[in-house]
Amino acid sequence: MPHTRSAKKSMRKNEKRRLHNRTAKKAIKVQTKKVLALVKSGSADDLRQEVVLAIKKLDKAAARRILHPNTAARKKSQLARLLHKKAGGTPAAAGS
Repeated sequence: MPHTRSAKKSMRKNEKRRLHNRTAKKAIKVQTKKVLALVKSGSADDLRQEVVLAIKKLDKAAARRILHPNTAARKKSQLARLLHKKAGGTPAAAGS
């Protein structure tokens, strides 16, 4: 346990931030799973809406440094590839 006042306050702040970060990450995971479920069985329009929501959540998390920006960019790229494949096109970076 912390002894100084500043260490106690720091502990309170860290706990609050940890819980906030966990909820944001959980929301991203839930949204990503919705997208993956729609890829298997769902219309392309519904999939597009869910992908847009997922990308929005990823962008917000990256802007607030909850996720590393490169991680958010990678996940957005993966979702966009899934969307493109479901829409009927061939992804440009399929071989990479």
